[in-house]
Amino acid sequence: MNDSDIIIETDGVTKVYDMGVEKVHALRGISLKVRRGEYLSILGPSGSGKSTLFNMIGGLDEPTEGDVVLDGYHLSELNQKQLAWVRCRKMGYIFQSFNLIPSMTALENVAIPRIFAGETPSQAREAAAEILTEVGLGHRLDHIPAEVSGGQQQRIAIARALVNRPSIILADEPTGNLDLHTGEEIISLLGEMNVKLGITIITATHDMKMLSASDTVVWIKDGNVDRLARKGEFEIEVGTIDGDELA
Repeated sequence: MNDSDIIIETDGVTKVYDMGVEKVHALRGISLKVRRGEYLSILGPSGSGKSTLFNMIGGLDEPTEGDVVLDGYHLSELNQKQLAWVRCRKMGYIFQSFNLIPSMTALENVAIPRIFAGETPSQAREAAAEILTEVGLGHRLDHIPAEVSGGQQQRIAIARALVNRPSIILADEPTGNLDLHTGEEIISLLGEMNVKLGITIITATHDMKMLSASDTVVWIKDGNVDRLARKGEFEIEVGTIDGDELA
């Protein structure tokens, strides 16, 4: 694998939380390489370190030791302004709870990242309308979140993540608040965007259906990489991971 093929690399990443009388070791030296254009799913039970690793990759938290390199940028070497620039232009975020602004229309919610990136409101709205149409919501531009379904709210959130045309999408339990059918639609949409736009997708999930779209799956246990498998090396089935039910 050439260095140019790697878009994210974690090198010996540890995270220790000081809880006063004790220290909690959330990550214990994780080294991981993610290929450009890859669809990676991170699985693990509650408390495994899955979410902590996810936040490290997204520059939302700092490692106690080790390094995270994102598309050539060593995140630990960046100041807050530089880190904000990388997050704005290189990454898009999708959250389980959608995190849409209730009083804003779909168009306005999706336009926000473009405005933060320095575009005029009219330029941002034009780009927002284009990407909303791509995700199948061209007819819902002027609707506020309360006026659309949960699946449509998640599509708005996906459009917002895509509007700056990032290299990487980070999706945190993107189907967690959706019913089975709607969740399958969102998984299909993410897979489509992955192939169509060549975007690297990293998702932290309990949803085993997400594996159908994944190129690589990483299982996290006790702050370590317990197992890594490429497509064709893992089976998709309903089951449990250390007592956590998966469906």
